[in-house]
Amino acid sequence: MSLNLSQKKQVVEDVSAVVSNAQATIVAEYRGMTVEQMKVLRREAHENGVYLKVVKNTLLRRAVQETEHSCLDELLVGPLAFAASQDPVAVAKVLNKYAKEYDAFEIKAGSMAGKLLSEGEIKALAQLPSRDELLAKLMGTMQAPVAKFVQTLNEVPTKFVRGLAAVRDAQEAA
Repeated sequence: MSLNLSQKKQVVEDVSAVVSNAQATIVAEYRGMTVEQMKVLRREAHENGVYLKVVKNTLLRRAVQETEHSCLDELLVGPLAFAASQDPVAVAKVLNKYAKEYDAFEIKAGSMAGKLLSEGEIKALAQLPSRDELLAKLMGTMQAPVAKFVQTLNEVPTKFVRGLAAVRDAQEAA
């Protein structure tokens, strides 16, 4: 179904809003995937906070124009799925997972901070821990010294009480 001019403008506006807030964008060729496979991919992308949409290449070119992701312009050829996210690792993980599962799904390129990313760089990005994992590690590292300090402070009265209990037991036995 063909879009009229106002619908095309709306699509460009929507994608432009997403691209302007995204730290990373990736385009992947989906030729040969079934509708059910694409549904599963879209569902998982949505659950991970990744914007995934199949957009006409001409509309996508207009949307990324004059943004830091404009380096993708020359690579927008063929049937492509466009993905963007504020978390660069999340978008790379989701798409890399499906590229491994389905031979028909092939990552073409991506962009992050105005730099064009190759397929290999996207795979390397997917190997990094997610933002949530990094925050959990940071909190554990920050909490460890405090927990150890409290544990050490607690040992002094505990040893004192144990000593008193041993003296009491010795007096009762005598």
